[in-house]
Amino acid sequence: MLDLNNHYLIAMPSMADDDFDRAVVFVFDHGINGAAGLVINRPSESTVKHMFERMDLPLRRDDLWQHPVFDGGPVLPDRGFVLHEALQTVEIGPGGEQTETQVPFYAATLTVPGGLEMTTSHDVLNALSGGAGPRKIFIALGYAAWQAGQLEAEIMQNDWLTVPASNHDLIFDVPVAKRYQKALSLLGVDEVMLSLSGGSA
Repeated sequence: MLDLNNHYLIAMPSMADDDFDRAVVFVFDHGINGAAGLVINRPSESTVKHMFERMDLPLRRDDLWQHPVFDGGPVLPDRGFVLHEALQTVEIGPGGEQTETQVPFYAATLTVPGGLEMTTSHDVLNALSGGAGPRKIFIALGYAAWQAGQLEAEIMQNDWLTVPASNHDLIFDVPVAKRYQKALSLLGVDEVMLSLSGGSA
């Protein structure tokens, strides 16, 4: 079966669904029951600081104040999803050797292949409020979901390009306005040429 865990989906110019026009989606879960992901290039008008103010929580992470909260997709648009680097703990073996292991620190955390985690429980927000929590985070309201076989069918009908997320700079570091073109460049594709080829098909 096609495994799209830890992949980016890049919407083709011919995409008919307005929810995904020029969207880049990070797939955090894909299996026999379907797929789920977050749109990573659609910021809302709200910042993380504003979101915490609405929840009556302080935010002692100055580095996050101006980070946008993203529109992650059309499903459950009032629910928060926090994508973050995997938290690690160091264990000391009997011979004194150190090993780093990934362990879920929060109540509702999904481990994503490739080194990220998806947390939906409120405890990660409490950690951020107190000045702790993961160093790199991406916060979205809502997510994108596909039923079993639906995403595969959309790929077959040329709605999406796919590329492995070999690193996650696109999510955490690349300016939002450049994420679509940057995602295409991972495939060696230029948006202008893609639009021309799409128009001539």
